[in-house]
Amino acid sequence: MADIAFLLIVFFMVTATFEKDKTQVLLPKTDLRFEIPKEAAYISITENGIIRATSGEEMSTPIAVEDVVSFAANVVSQFPGRPIVIKADSAVEYEKVDKVLDALKQAKVELIYLLSEQKTVDDTGGGA
Repeated sequence: MADIAFLLIVFFMVTATFEKDKTQVLLPKTDLRFEIPKEAAYISITENGIIRATSGEEMSTPIAVEDVVSFAANVVSQFPGRPIVIKADSAVEYEKVDKVLDALKQAKVELIYLLSEQKTVDDTGGGA
């Protein structure tokens, strides 16, 4: 019985995934949402305009807008092809998000996702 309990503990430890970016934001709503890859870097922008970033390997840390280019270039050099997800609060001015997008383009990031609120869509085929 103890062996089974030990195996269950090991199984849950191996299969558990932990979120690297725990920044709380109110996401904007969209009609369509794609699945985001598990191995991704995150840039979060809070309602107050604070930017936090993680390469997906460590917990997120605050950075300045001017440092987004160097952060993204570092991610691109260490993890080629890794997507970067922008997780911006719906109350953030678009100008701030645009600056982050421009910085990611300068760093030559290939895949950029904009995170939105997940909407459950009924796919039963009914409707008009």
